[in-house]
Amino acid sequence: MEFLNYPDTLLSDLRARDIGELSIVGAAASVANAVHNATGKRVRAPITLDKLL
Repeated sequence: MEFLNYPDTLLSDLRARDIGELSIVGAAASVANAVHNATGKRVRAPITLDKLL
């Protein structure tokens, strides 16, 4: 982590940086694993009801 001693003028309109992609990468795999643990079926994205039935 790095702290700045000056104002950061390169922020977006929401006053945030674009680092959300780093944390969202594993979300689809986590959901697919949770579905597999709950149903016993291994499905690929997109996970739809007809693939589970």
